[in-house]
Amino acid sequence: MRVTVSQFATALNVQENLASCVRMINQAAVCQPSLIVLPEFCNTQSSYVDHNQAWHQALALDGGFLQEIAQQAKKHHCYIMLNVTLRQDLTRDHQNPAIKSNISISSCLFSPLGELIHQADKQALTAQENDFFISTSKVSDIVTTPFGQLGLLAGSDGIIFEPSRRLALGGGQLLCNSQSSFALDQSHLHDFARAGENNIFVATANKIGSLRQQEPAQERLQEQTPAESDCFSSQSSRAEKHPMGVGHSQIVSPNGKVLAKLDHNEEGFVFADIDLAGVGLSKKLRPDGTKLIKQRRPELYQQQKLALQQATKTTLNYTVPETANVAIFATYKSNEQAIEDVCHYIENNLSDIIQLPELFFIADKAITNNTEQLAQVACLCTGLIKKISAVLRPFQYVCTSLVIDGTHHAVLINEQGVFAKQQQLHFCQRYQWTALGGELEIIELPLEQGVIKVAMLTGDDANIPEMVKQAALNNIQVLLVPFDIQEANEVEFSLLSYAAEYKICIVAASREKSFAESAPIDTSADASGKNRDVAKGSSSNNKKVKQKKSTGLIANVPAVSALLNPWQSDKFNGYINKPLVKYQHGKITKAVIHPLLRLKNKID
Repeated sequence: MRVTVSQFATALNVQENLASCVRMINQAAVCQPSLIVLPEFCNTQSSYVDHNQAWHQALALDGGFLQEIAQQAKKHHCYIMLNVTLRQDLTRDHQNPAIKSNISISSCLFSPLGELIHQADKQALTAQENDFFISTSKVSDIVTTPFGQLGLLAGSDGIIFEPSRRLALGGGQLLCNSQSSFALDQSHLHDFARAGENNIFVATANKIGSLRQQEPAQERLQEQTPAESDCFSSQSSRAEKHPMGVGHSQIVSPNGKVLAKLDHNEEGFVFADIDLAGVGLSKKLRPDGTKLIKQRRPELYQQQKLALQQATKTTLNYTVPETANVAIFATYKSNEQAIEDVCHYIENNLSDIIQLPELFFIADKAITNNTEQLAQVACLCTGLIKKISAVLRPFQYVCTSLVIDGTHHAVLINEQGVFAKQQQLHFCQRYQWTALGGELEIIELPLEQGVIKVAMLTGDDANIPEMVKQAALNNIQVLLVPFDIQEANEVEFSLLSYAAEYKICIVAASREKSFAESAPIDTSADASGKNRDVAKGSSSNNKKVKQKKSTGLIANVPAVSALLNPWQSDKFNGYINKPLVKYQHGKITKAVIHPLLRLKNKID
């Protein structure tokens, strides 16, 4: 199928906006697409003087605006998806500007027959959107088309992992994502994370131009409290007076490749030819042959609500340090030599936490599938604990993974031995011999300046977003990940997306791996959407393949000033929630992390 994404500006004039939609649909239709995806708030902007204005800007489901879009779908014989503000009440029989009406932010999908075949309402509203709109119970479901299974997203629903995951579990193969964003988070991070973790295509259409009316809107109806906003809305509510849509509309493949992109904030469209056969969560195989859908353990994720209830009742009875020193150490040696290498490093290092890769002393993990060799590995692990603990200082820890009692565990070692351990929670082929743990362990880790809450995930556990969420719901400040990287997108996008969503520090160490990387496409395009390479669709990726090295990383919560004042013109870098990242490089990588900031920016 041929998918087109379009970007353009809107104003506070519904008829002008309809004309813009029709103009862009007609332009995009020249390439004979199967589907056209338009941005969020196609009929309006997102802020108003009062609730009367919000009502008058909103559309009736059977009104002229959507009827015209339906005619365009029929005229061009294609599917059209757009996002609008929609009246959920039939009338507003008063003129009290302070009374809120039931208006949703809704994505509508029209078929080539000119019929509205699906409607999905935005669930994750920002603080400002909560002033004027409601979140209904109409959660997006999968739409079946002759091309495959489609899912609809809008705004913040594309930033958090759960809406996309729910659609992928329902059989989704292509997510149509309408955005109205002044930030680069979606186009530079979350699109890729959602595509990779769910094995799906993502087509995102974003706004350009002013996202709000030029005259300042009425002062906020009510001062927002921290409890009213989600992890992204608290930053969004502090946006510049006149934020501008950044564009960057794009189509991303399941392996994280950009198939087509408008790499600017000018009006236009791009398209790509994609095949939905063979994609989707149920068809995703990890590089070692593990079926991703078989890895899932819903019984573990059902503990999340209980974890949240317990966390909200918990009061701290200890001091959380403002900073902690962490280091990643990756030896290039094996067996006893690798252990000696690590011990030598510890003796000459003062870091609070030293993160090592998964089974750091084994280059080829496949040997663990041999019973005799697995026994030798277990024997090495016993000696390793003694040797490492002997050189550790008080309040100093090493995190790695070991074979203990025939099972694979992430461990924290201190001067007295094993301080804490976490059994592997999800099956993977490379450790098919291990039994799986039944719960996530939350560890209170004493440091010299206080105590931090940490969790450890090994094997493929950190690639399961539901598991990272459970750790975050337990109010951890740091996630320690001894792993063996399997796909480049794990460190390029997924772990960073989780760090951004939950405001946690992530320290992940792996042996260095090399992955095939396609040469970047030429994304230059003029305002009409004509693109020298992108116009060829997926064929534009038929270029030479080169190798790219991937390793672990340290993802840090940004400094307080960056979180609280991101919209000052001299400080705003284009991102709402971008972690500070230091990639693992060479044998030693050090950083100072800020665990205390996690408490100041808890998830909702």
